[in-house]
Amino acid sequence: MSAAASHHSVPTIELAIRRYELSCGATLLVSPRVGAPVFALHTHVRGGHSLDPRGKEGLAYLAGALADQGTRLHTEEELSELLEPAAGSLSGDASGISGQIAGRDWRLLCDLACELLTEPTYPEEQYRRQRERLLERLLVERDDPRAQGELLFRKLVYGEHWLGRNAYGTLDSVRRLRRGEVLAFQREHWVGERTIIAVCGDVDPEEVRALFEKRLKRWNRGTPFVPTESRFPERAACTQVFRADRQQVHVYLGHLGVARSDPDYVPLVVMDHVLGTGPGFTNRISMKLRDELGLAYTVHAAIHSSAGILPGTFCAYIGTSPQHVTTAIQGFLAEMQRIREELVGDDELATAKSYLIGSFALGFQRASRRAGFLISMERHKLPADVLERLPREYAAVTSDDVRRVARAHLHPDACVLAAAGPTDAKALGRVVSRP
Repeated sequence: MSAAASHHSVPTIELAIRRYELSCGATLLVSPRVGAPVFALHTHVRGGHSLDPRGKEGLAYLAGALADQGTRLHTEEELSELLEPAAGSLSGDASGISGQIAGRDWRLLCDLACELLTEPTYPEEQYRRQRERLLERLLVERDDPRAQGELLFRKLVYGEHWLGRNAYGTLDSVRRLRRGEVLAFQREHWVGERTIIAVCGDVDPEEVRALFEKRLKRWNRGTPFVPTESRFPERAACTQVFRADRQQVHVYLGHLGVARSDPDYVPLVVMDHVLGTGPGFTNRISMKLRDELGLAYTVHAAIHSSAGILPGTFCAYIGTSPQHVTTAIQGFLAEMQRIREELVGDDELATAKSYLIGSFALGFQRASRRAGFLISMERHKLPADVLERLPREYAAVTSDDVRRVARAHLHPDACVLAAAGPTDAKALGRVVSRP
């Protein structure tokens, strides 16, 4: 890693990467880092909860979350006993397996991760226990205004698309799921052709390749993941409320956002840091709604952070008292309109870019962060020099760029509003639809 000696250059990150195609069809990415004390591993199995059949939501999540509950070779307790002495951990979710361990024991982590990928057994007792825990979580979230407000917002933005559903499923869908269905789902979809494996640590890439090649050579190759065509509702003003007898109202306002591949992604990151995600009180929405008006402590807005293979959302959030909801919504809309109309000042822009560039390298100190980024690079087909380019691209963003992308991607006249708490949908709808 090297840092610039003057203000004319920016920090850059050197991330060595070796890419391999294993015989089982999986892609292996290795980032060797001499002297790293921790070895990290991430796997990504394409498809995730987009593959949940209607009425079976939660299937993909359980397939991943339960993968560490036992394999053909080791029970749940035996897995823990092997990992704990090396300060190791492994866990899963709908997208795959991730974990880390003391660097010297990297082979153990890789061996066990391969077991979880290829030979989970989902013992009946552990399956029932974990499913009950998930049901308890969903039961709590059913009455949680913040959780319900966020889910309502996603439904308003995405409609019937799978992105508008809860990745954990619903109480009804999870109650219907059976162990055999989870096992069948895992065997059908967790296959070599759909899997990306990324590791980072003090390792020889060829040794890592040889280990994974040996451990996965008999893994079902399967077929590549083919996503279905995505269709989303047209952007339009709409308001819905989840009524709850609480002291606070959780407000989610926004619309369909952008994909990570959007050519405006970099200036949108800078715009977000001016508008609603900058550190402390430097972003406009925090300064106005939190610092000046004292409406809430937690308030933010962003479009870039949820950008993925498919479009994310622009979402502005605040939790505030019922009497302040109208003021908060008006504040969101006013700041959206302002950044579309006015050029950002030099000092404000410099603060946002300085934070982005200065903190960029710090985000890649941890091996886990690097391994996760390798997955992102592969999924989004980012160029090999993306980590060198991004800081320079942030530095090159101008006030004109910020206004241009704000005009193109922020739509204050076509926002959906999801509110959860003691509030009224009709009254809030008038605020959103007001010119």
